[in-house]
Order: sequence, then structure tokens, then C-alpha cells
Amino acid sequence: MTRWWSRLRPDNFTLALLATVVLASVLPMTGAAARGFDHFTDFAIAALFFLHGARLPRESIIAGMLHWRLHIVILVCTFVLFPLLGLAFKPLSGTLLTPDLYIGVLFLCALPSTVQSSIAFTSIAGGNVPAAVCAASLSSILGVFLTPLLMTVLAGSQGGMANPLHAVGAIMLQLLVPFVAGHLLRPWIARWVEKQRALLRYTDQGTVLLVVYAAFGESVNEGLWTKTPISSLLTAALVAVVLLAIAMPGITWLARRLGFSRFDEIPIVFCGSKKSLATGVPIAKVLFAGGSLGAIVLPIMIYHQIQLIVCSVIAQRYARQASNAEKP
Repeated sequence: MTRWWSRLRPDNFTLALLATVVLASVLPMTGAAARGFDHFTDFAIAALFFLHGARLPRESIIAGMLHWRLHIVILVCTFVLFPLLGLAFKPLSGTLLTPDLYIGVLFLCALPSTVQSSIAFTSIAGGNVPAAVCAASLSSILGVFLTPLLMTVLAGSQGGMANPLHAVGAIMLQLLVPFVAGHLLRPWIARWVEKQRALLRYTDQGTVLLVVYAAFGESVNEGLWTKTPISSLLTAALVAVVLLAIAMPGITWLARRLGFSRFDEIPIVFCGSKKSLATGVPIAKVLFAGGSLGAIVLPIMIYHQIQLIVCSVIAQRYARQASNAEKP
């Protein structure tokens, strides 16, 4: 029971997310303070992606890119399978889900894969880590272009979504340009970045918390909690569970059906089934600047915790299977 509770118990970051939502609900910023805080979060997001670019070793990119079949499968799972699953929940919009929460479900399905946790779980499970580094990073970079375009196809102008071409340009300026700059400066700052890895982890999480506070504060001022019934929140949580319950076994089956080894199956499963909160919240900030941002990011926040719990269990099982196979 203790072991299972340790797996199900929310991690510190999830607890911090919940505390941030509560704080934004009770003490949302307004007026000039909100506008100033918004500019500060823009700077924090740019700094976050600059550091992401500085962390990515070029050797890992080259090594991973050689495995093109693996990357195609992951990208298809991320940007084709998930959006199709999101469309399957359309009958819930306006009934069990509020329209804004359903836009959030579609947005969750259009997001790229995570980077850090996909690599971490692949490593724990004994999978192809260089391929995971390349696949997750490639997914994040392509997400700058594909997520706004997919949302245009899936949702049109619903949710107060910005013009897709304008959104792509704004997202590139805020996310991709700092990422590329950080990677180009890697020869000079890589050593410092590696030494500060533990501190920079909290920088990642802190940036997400800042954006979540700003998003929820703005949405609370517009009546988020009066417009969102508890039943819709519970339905959003159930949808997140169902998405992962379909995706992970389906992606595992696909990897085996295509003849990938266990070594390559592991990054396909983790990179193909995970969705990035760290990338998703900044993209949502640009893409839905005129909409109910708080409700739209709720599904990815819920999915984030569920994927951490499930992937932790799956990674440990892969590791045990490998350990048992090595025993005489």
C-alpha cells in the first residue's frame, strides 16, 4: 500500500500547480499589475527555451536523426493519432464538457511531446536514450508550427484563437528563436548549464507556474469558476484518463507490429504518448490570448499528472522485465 500511495501521490510540482490555481482564484492580478506581470512571463518563457536549446547536445541530435523510422512513428502518434482521438470527444462539447474545456482537450491532443520526462522515463526503462532526446526535441520544435495549424483545423476560430499565421510567427519569436540562440551558444555556456542543471529544473517549473498564475488570474476575472461546473471538470479528468488508456497500449502495439526492438519500443511509447505542459502553457498564452485561457489549459494540467503516474509504473515494469531477462 505504501508503494502504491507513493506512485499515486501528487509530486511537489503538481501540488505547486494546485496552489497556484488557488492563489490566482483568490488573488488575481488586474490592471497595470497584470499587464506588467504578463510582460515578465514573456521574458521568463524566452529564457526557459533559451536554456532548453543550450542543454541539447548536438551529438544526440545527429545520433538520433539516423533513426528516421522511429521519429516518423512518434510524430504520427503525437500529431495524427492524438488529434483524431480528440475529435472523438466532440459529442461531449456543450453537454458534459463546456466549449472551452473541449477546446482544451483538442489543444492537449495537438501539443508536442515532453522533453525531460520522456528522456528520464526512457532511461529508467532501459531504452534508446539518444533517440528519445532527438525525438522529444524534434517534437517540441515542430510543435511551434504544427500545434497552431492543427488547432485551426480542429477548432477553427473557437476559444478566441488568434490567426494561425500570426500565432506561428509570435510563437517562433518567443520560443523557437531563443531555443536556436541557446543551442548556437552551447559551445560557450554548456559547461555552466550542466553545472546548474538542478537549479534550472526549478527554473522550468517556476516559469510554468508564472504563466499558469497569469492565465488563471485573467480567466477568474472573466468568471471562469462561475461558468465551469464541477461535472465538466470531472469529465475533463475522465477524458484525460481515457486518452492515455487508449494511446499507450495502442502505441505499444504499433511499435511491436512494425518490428521495433524493445530498445526502440520504449522511446516510442514514452515520447509518443506524453504531452508537454512546459511547452503547452506558453503556446496557449500566445494562441488563446483573447480567450478563456484558464479553462483551456486545465486538460493539459490534468493529463500532466496522470501521465507522470502511469509512465512511472510502465518504466519500472520495463526495467524489471530487463532485469529478469538478464538473470540466468
